[in-house]
Amino acid sequence: MKKTSTRLADGRELIYYDVRDDTVRDAVDRRPLGPVSTTSEIRRDPLLGDSVAIASHRQGRTYHPPADECPLCPSAGGRSSEVPDSSYDVVVFENRFPSLAGDAGRCEVVCFTSDHDASFADLTEEQAGLVLEAWTDRTAELSHLPAVEQVFCFENRGAEIGVTLGHPHGQIYAYPFVTPRTSLMLRSLAEHKAATGGRNLFDDVLAEERAGERVVLAGEHWVAFVPYAAHWPYEVHLYPRRRVPDLLALDEAARTEFPQVYLELLRRFDRIFGEEEAAPTPYIAAWHQAPFGALEGHNGVNRDDFALHLELFTIRRTSGKLKFLAGSESGMSVFINDVPPETAAQRLREVASS
Repeated sequence: MKKTSTRLADGRELIYYDVRDDTVRDAVDRRPLGPVSTTSEIRRDPLLGDSVAIASHRQGRTYHPPADECPLCPSAGGRSSEVPDSSYDVVVFENRFPSLAGDAGRCEVVCFTSDHDASFADLTEEQAGLVLEAWTDRTAELSHLPAVEQVFCFENRGAEIGVTLGHPHGQIYAYPFVTPRTSLMLRSLAEHKAATGGRNLFDDVLAEERAGERVVLAGEHWVAFVPYAAHWPYEVHLYPRRRVPDLLALDEAARTEFPQVYLELLRRFDRIFGEEEAAPTPYIAAWHQAPFGALEGHNGVNRDDFALHLELFTIRRTSGKLKFLAGSESGMSVFINDVPPETAAQRLREVASS
């Protein structure tokens, strides 16, 4: 992998990740861009104890442009985009409309391929492996920023999820705090450790799922399963068999196998609903990594107790119908799942990927 860092016309960082070591990236962004102006502010909710990002400047972000005006495609034919070069393998750049900025964190865009009409599932294993390297590199770099406590790599796919740009891409949020969901995991981890004389909750969950009926895919180094208490109609958790706290700690064998397992999983997701559903399956793919820095208030739990994993889920519950977060989910954070996890796992095992 070759990494080339440059700057866009407004000073934002852009990084090319190339398969070939001899690739030259010297294109210049000549757009007349003004400086990025953000209003991002973190406010803490005194009742719930969590944090909310207030970012009114995002109201003006690019919204569903036609394909020939896509800002994530390479610059070509006299049209300049967010990517100055006429081609790329994988590229990462600072978001022009970030939810988090400055002391409040950082937001980046990850373009998986220059092919506007592709999806992550269409990537080759080599391309998917390069995306994994980009995620890992950005996690390492962002973790060193003074304000950052947690790095979150994720992909939103589909208009139903709220995606405003159709080009295959994901995002990276570098939070200046430990997120509420991770805090809940750490609390459960600490409670389990205390109640079992030091056993690891992630290890016990993974062992139980591997022995059960909800495993979807199992490789030599990765296991994908529908969790016992799945919140979403079709939800799969992907774990490395060897517990590691973050992407940086994955060994070479796990990195090599990841594209095979993950691409297979995504392709199965695209075929859950069969030919009756013409639109691709909308989904969210979210990496969960241990926070960086001290884990204060978590009763002896440390970073190495946390288990890196990816959670993949769709809001589509059946053909033509979506799972909405209505009163119970939105008002009380109590999910109601219409699809039994065992049924979802069976369906995902049955679906052929090609």
